[in-house]
Amino acid sequence: MKTKRYCPLSLSLVFLTSFSVFGQESSVGESSKEIQIIPIEHATAVLKWNDITIFIDPTGGREAFVNFQRPDLILITDIHGDHFSVETLQELDTQKAKIMVPQAVADKMPEAFTPQIDVLDNGDERERYGIKVEAVPMYNLREEALKFHQKGRGNGYVLDRNGKRVYISGDTEDIPEMRGLKNIDIALICMNLPYTMTVESAADAVLEFKPKKVYPYHYRGRPNVSDVNKFKRLVNASDPTIDVIQLDWYPNSSY
Repeated sequence: MKTKRYCPLSLSLVFLTSFSVFGQESSVGESSKEIQIIPIEHATAVLKWNDITIFIDPTGGREAFVNFQRPDLILITDIHGDHFSVETLQELDTQKAKIMVPQAVADKMPEAFTPQIDVLDNGDERERYGIKVEAVPMYNLREEALKFHQKGRGNGYVLDRNGKRVYISGDTEDIPEMRGLKNIDIALICMNLPYTMTVESAADAVLEFKPKKVYPYHYRGRPNVSDVNKFKRLVNASDPTIDVIQLDWYPNSSY
């Protein structure tokens, strides 16, 4: 795997920038290190919340995570290979991690992981390491896309710690459950065809639930790449107070 340059962006009152290898990083909060969002690739990310390290949809093998301490939490949204990799989980040091998954993913997990797994259906909540995790729906609406993500199979997630809330969309369209979210500080929003939703649908949903910060991710489809600059223009034309953060989720262009 190639090394990657990243640029930490503090989204508090003071902005600062530095460079390193191993991914592009953005920080949010009163302190520039309270929440760090570090893209790995496509749907895979590391979220560092003060002292807690969370792997989101870990794929890419051990090599993709060599610069990170072992995870406290692992969140997996769905069964597809860009979100769920048994091989990656087996290569990582997950001894102290709780792994939160929908039932469809749990059914595909090796038995060795059973003691670590929290199965969450849509609407379920579980608290680990002081972070409350709520599983929320993710699914398709367009008739031609219903085969990709059926309602109830996968999970998006809302993470809440001391009133600060982070939303991870997973693979979804602009569903009512997304539009009805409240008090979201940070949102990771997918936008790629044919599997999830258009840039226009993503922007329209964001303008309804109004997160303070939004990160377009999971934006490369087959064969096209969604126009994240257009997404930013659409959002900020209607609401300039929403901070749209663009990071490089495709450093190796493998999707």
